[in-house]
Parts: sequence; structure tokens; C-alpha cells
Amino acid sequence: MSEVDLKYLKSLTQEWFKDAFYGDLYLERVETLKIVVEPDRIDEVNWGVEEGSAIRKITPEFTNKLYFSNGFFEKGLRELILQTKRPCEEEVSKKLTTRLEYLEELKKKVWSTKEIKHYRLFYSEVVKEVWIFTSEGKFLSDKREYTKLGVIVVAEKDGRLERGYEVAGRKMNFEQVKDLEEFLVLPERASRLAVKMLSAKKAPAGVMPVVLAGQAGGTMIHEAVGHGLEADHAEEGLSVYSGKIGEKVASPLITVVDDPTIEGLYGSYQVDDEGVYAQPVVLIENGRLKTYLYDRLTAFKYQKTPNGHGRRQDYRCIPIPRMANTYIAKGPHKPEEILKSIEKGILVKKMGGGEVNPLTGDFVFEVREGYYIDKGEIAYPVKGATLVGNGPKVLEIIDMVGEDLHFEPGVCGKDGQGVPVSDGQPTLRIPELTVGGIVE
Repeated sequence: MSEVDLKYLKSLTQEWFKDAFYGDLYLERVETLKIVVEPDRIDEVNWGVEEGSAIRKITPEFTNKLYFSNGFFEKGLRELILQTKRPCEEEVSKKLTTRLEYLEELKKKVWSTKEIKHYRLFYSEVVKEVWIFTSEGKFLSDKREYTKLGVIVVAEKDGRLERGYEVAGRKMNFEQVKDLEEFLVLPERASRLAVKMLSAKKAPAGVMPVVLAGQAGGTMIHEAVGHGLEADHAEEGLSVYSGKIGEKVASPLITVVDDPTIEGLYGSYQVDDEGVYAQPVVLIENGRLKTYLYDRLTAFKYQKTPNGHGRRQDYRCIPIPRMANTYIAKGPHKPEEILKSIEKGILVKKMGGGEVNPLTGDFVFEVREGYYIDKGEIAYPVKGATLVGNGPKVLEIIDMVGEDLHFEPGVCGKDGQGVPVSDGQPTLRIPELTVGGIVE
């Protein structure tokens, strides 16, 4: 941006920011496409573009004030910042055609067995461009392209219905993801899971060893640990980790990192939503708590440095401390070694929904895909299992950490805002955890 343009922005915002401890002008343009297909029809096609702008002030009393507009409220702002033209009807039609052709090819990969009765493919892509001008005189921008694919397959046998669900998501555009194996294998993986679960037995109940496979994707770390490390909770005394910087909070095998800069992950970005450059943050290192995730407001209030984790769902929302790509770092153990170490227990391949108390870390999670382990071998799939425990206590007792590392995409909700994230972990062994199921 030229010196003349910066002078224009400064003159435009000088009056707005005169009584603010800090302020920023935030503008965004979002193009979205969503397609849902079934075996014999296109169930949904939605395309749209939205533009919006917001002025945010942090007062000397450390409170946020937000004023927003649907569109760019100054004509000069639109002319200065928005160089992208709205796609014409022909361009949109071409885009839809290529995506539908891609989904038609993926439909052929769903198993055509007698057990499979139905399936749905969900495809979405988002192109989000943001521009941020701060009261410090800085101008920053970021372009974020997200592509996500989900497949649900329903299988039936003898009146019993089971579902297989698989998802992949990347901060990449369609051309970058369309040939990635993690996208291409989703229909087959969902088919296999649905058929496999037809033979699942009811999960046993009790306290037992649990292996969280890398494919479990870090859901427990995100929900039961990560939210407690966001500074608005932690600094206000609303987290089990409040006041514990420097203390041992996990096994020496555990290092927890949040890194928005990892190329291509669903939660990645170059600049956060209040103009701070993204950076990796080591939250827990070899079991000791190092720091929290800060936005500007919380950092200013507690005399800390913002670390690139102030995020907002859109221009209507105030930035708050949020996770991006949160994961447990790799360890020294081979995944097969961890499995072999279990006499009897549960292997969790995929996590489902659940509930967490951020103040205590207590959690209850559903197991979407699980297996009973007998003498170090996978014996059979189980259904109806839940995991019940306390996040910090689980981190303290983990005694084996795998050398693998897998990430899963998701949308994290907090204070009514949803943002793209990725959660990751290697294979983990938890020597004792309460498993809810059927008591024999």
C-alpha cells in the first residue's frame, strides 16, 4: 500500500480512534460455496458473496466496543482495498460444473454392497479476504481459502442401521485438494466403517487402559485442555490452568503447541483478525505450563504480549482468544508398540461429541469409532462407548506417546462464534480411564 493510501486511512480513522487505548478497522470479503449430493440427486447448491466492515475500540478501561456495517461504509475504502471483482455468472457456473463433476467421480468410490443403503457427500469451500488497519498505523491483509469434504454412508443388516462418517479439510483451494489422497479415499473409508460397525459389540464399562489413536485427531486435547489455555479464561481465574505458569501440569512426555503457521492445515492463517502476525506458541513443554493464547485485549489488560490468537468469526464479532492448530507433539513410541502393551482395553480411532467444564477440566466424550483390545490385538469393534474423566489428570498420567501425528479439521465454537481449527495428536496410552458402556 502506498504512502498516500496510508495517509488516507490514518486521516479517516484519526477521529474514530482518538479516545481509544487501541483500535482497528477490519474489512472482509467472503465467497462461499456449498454442495450436497446423494445417490440420485443434488440435494443442495448454495453460492454467495458477503462484504462487511467493523471498527473496534479498546477503551482505557480495557473493554471492547464494536461498530459494524454490512458492506464497506466508506466508498473510498472499497475503491482502495477491494480490487477483486465479483465473479460473473459464467465463472460461477463453470466453478459449479467442475465441483459437481468431482463429486460424481467420488460417488463411484462408495461401496456398492447390499448392506449400504444410502450416502451423502457434503462439499464446501470458502475464500475469505481480510484487511486490517490498526491505530498503531499498520496495514495488514490475509487471504484464506478453505476446502472441506464430508461423507456419510448408512449401512443396514437384519434391521440394524449403522453409519460411517469421514471428513477432510484443508486451508487450500479446490485445485490444490482435488487430487489429495485424504480427500479421494473418504467414500471408501466411510463405506468400510459403516459395514464394519454392523458387527460391533456393545462396549464394556469400567476403568481400563485406553489408547487414543492418532486418527482420533486431538479432540480431547482441544476440548478438555485447549480452551482452558485461552487467556480470557485462564487470566480471569476461570480455568483449571489459572495461575499455574511454570508449574508441572502434565506428563514429561507431553508438549502442547498451537501453531497457525503450519502450511495447509484448516486452522492456519498468516495474520490473526486484529493484525498480529501468526506464530507458533508452545503452551506446555515437557509437562510444564509455559503460557496462554492471547488476543490484544487480554494481553493489554494483563501486561502480556499478544501472540497472534485474536480471532473473530466475521466482521460482526469482537476478536477473542482462540485456538488454531492445537496438537500434542510427537513422542518416542511406535503406535504398534503402544497397542501391544495393552492386555485388555479400548482403542479409540474417532471421537464424537461431548461436554467439557473448562473450570475443572471434567469431560464426557462419545466414541464414534472404537475397538476392544485383547492381549495387544484388536479383537472387535465396539459401539456405545463414552470416555469420562478429567483433562489435566489425563495429561498427567499419559505414559506412552507415539511417533506419529495426525490432524483433523473442525469448526470450534466459543461465545457464539465459530472459526476453522485443526486438532492433532500422536497415538497416546492412558493407563486408566473410565469407559462408559455395558456392565456385564
